[in-house]
Amino acid sequence: MKGLYKNFFFHSDILIAFLIFLSGAATVLWQGQNVWVLVYFMFGILVFAISEYFTHRFLFHVKAPKNLLLLKFLKRIHYDHHTYPDDLKLLFLPIWYSLPNFFILCAIFYYFNGKFLNTISFGTGLIGMLLVYEWKHYVAHRPLKPKTRFGRWIKKVHILHHYKNENYWFGVSTPFADYLFGTFRNEKEVETSKTVKNLEKRVL
Repeated sequence: MKGLYKNFFFHSDILIAFLIFLSGAATVLWQGQNVWVLVYFMFGILVFAISEYFTHRFLFHVKAPKNLLLLKFLKRIHYDHHTYPDDLKLLFLPIWYSLPNFFILCAIFYYFNGKFLNTISFGTGLIGMLLVYEWKHYVAHRPLKPKTRFGRWIKKVHILHHYKNENYWFGVSTPFADYLFGTFRNEKEVETSKTVKNLEKRVL
């Protein structure tokens, strides 16, 4: 069991994200706190949760492209994860994908807000929610039993996405976007997909 925790907390991508989170949090605390810092931190959490849903649904599950380079990218980023859902090497978002997206979102925020400290707070919320996402995803695929009823439900819902039907239950850290955009279903009303473990064969 100890090895399960070690595989998460000492994974290089998780360590990098955690160091960025600590640096952001320390900077915000050192520069001073105000209500807007908290607001932008929470906004970062919300933006990640929404982008998580849309990225998962419309990028990771896009119809397989004919371009071999794009196909290779999608296979590494998600297709192969559906084929081998418990493979540790495919479980985490690679840092070469998550970090550029993190900096792009921070740059967009800074463009509209124009304040460095607010951007740090926003980015800390983003990276904090990324760590929550990675942990929830890790728990869903490893022999770990969440201690809370909500945690067990989140794990069950993600397992349905992988073994029941890949067209529903896209939320990993939270299912609220699935409710909002109509992709949450009662499992008894959903047919088992023939392509749930082979996204390359999807025709949608």
